[in-house]
Amino acid sequence: MPWLPRAALLWDVVLGFGGTAAFLIDLGADLWAAGQYVVSGRYLWAALVLALLGLASVALQLFSWLWLRADPAGLHAPQPPGRCLALLHLLQLGYLYRCVQGLQQGLLVWRQEAPSEFDLAYADFLTLDISMLRLFETFLETTPQLTLLLAIVLQSGRAESYQWVGICTSFVGISWALLDYHRALRTCLPSKSLLGLGSSVVYFLWNLLLLWPRVLAVALFSALFPHYVALHFLGLWLVLLFWVWLQGTDFMPDSCSEWLYRATVATILYFSWFNVAEGRTRGRATIHLVFLLSDSVLLVVTWVTHIAWLPGGIPLQMLLPVSGICFLLGLALRLVYYRWLHPRCRQEPDRVDGAWGLRSLEWRRLPQNRRMAQLAQSFFPRVRDEAALPQKGEANGVL
Repeated sequence: MPWLPRAALLWDVVLGFGGTAAFLIDLGADLWAAGQYVVSGRYLWAALVLALLGLASVALQLFSWLWLRADPAGLHAPQPPGRCLALLHLLQLGYLYRCVQGLQQGLLVWRQEAPSEFDLAYADFLTLDISMLRLFETFLETTPQLTLLLAIVLQSGRAESYQWVGICTSFVGISWALLDYHRALRTCLPSKSLLGLGSSVVYFLWNLLLLWPRVLAVALFSALFPHYVALHFLGLWLVLLFWVWLQGTDFMPDSCSEWLYRATVATILYFSWFNVAEGRTRGRATIHLVFLLSDSVLLVVTWVTHIAWLPGGIPLQMLLPVSGICFLLGLALRLVYYRWLHPRCRQEPDRVDGAWGLRSLEWRRLPQNRRMAQLAQSFFPRVRDEAALPQKGEANGVL
């Protein structure tokens, strides 16, 4: 095998280890924070941290279990017995099991001198599911936890060491999950170009810079009106859920589980952009950006009209301008990315990321992740490939 493909396979394994480690570190930081709140007598804060952690974990296990049940029979062999697999998900270990399974498959492929195309395709199949689950976990647990943590810091006027750790790991983890998901989507389209270092850095930065002002606006409102932030979230979430429903998503195996997906997407849209429908995305992305910006401005104005200084003497005049600069810089980087770095700007059919670049022309016969391929065609509307989306019921397909 040529050196470059083997290096790409090794890089995929390293990223897999990094993603799993980041998940465990973030989980440890949350449990650490909850424990510190209990020790200091802040039982409500500890309960909120654990509640967000538990709800996100349950949703994650449901997605993992439903996908495994919908996958073709024998695709994942050998697997633990059905009852053991169900028990793993019941014990909230389904996602970690998938991470371990993906790492094992990645190492298996990397160690082989000439890995079979099935092994290569199956490794990517697992990686795509893990990437999607990581994104869900990020916006169902990490982002709300970050908002709660910032609200607590704003209320108390100071941040402890464990809170600084939580803030830093959360911001980096969220941006990394978005980048990893974007990178995973590109592997679904054979006609895409490489996601280079420059593209990765720009994509990472603009997501980080646009996310910070939104999280801060919600945190400011939460610190001032802790009893009303749930109503604010519910009201916007219902509007976003209706919008997702109007776009006619078809991601999950059945109509009932599809509502779980739509509810999750609505939660993501509360914080960041997420495309779920085919066609031109510019209009929908602009509408969503204006919607979130308007809501964030209203939250900040509401906060300003009630209190002009943060507890502990932190001047608002310093905090909000920095957030505004972050938003403008993030918006500028986003425009730069979609103008010069998006796949539609640099189509190179023979260059692809990771293991998918080693496929032969008979890849239709191999395991294909229809879930992610469908989202990829929605995310990259001008870089379509007929082979990237197998029809329902096709052999070795999903759902």
